[in-house]
Amino acid sequence: MRRQTSEIRKVKKVRKMENKTVIKSGISFGSVLAITISWSVNHSIIWAIIHGCLSWLYVIYYALIR
Repeated sequence: MRRQTSEIRKVKKVRKMENKTVIKSGISFGSVLAITISWSVNHSIIWAIIHGCLSWLYVIYYALIR
């Protein structure tokens, strides 16, 4: 019985870690995508930094406008 509860705890820990990894990857990918799009359109480092902070908001805006 104790083995089963410890195994369940391990599985829950792994699932929590997987969720955090996906969220971190998604945020960084959105920022990189926004910076890349911004640079290709504006050729400005300042705008690329600003759009990188806005991340997915800028990507969605770009997709809707262009």
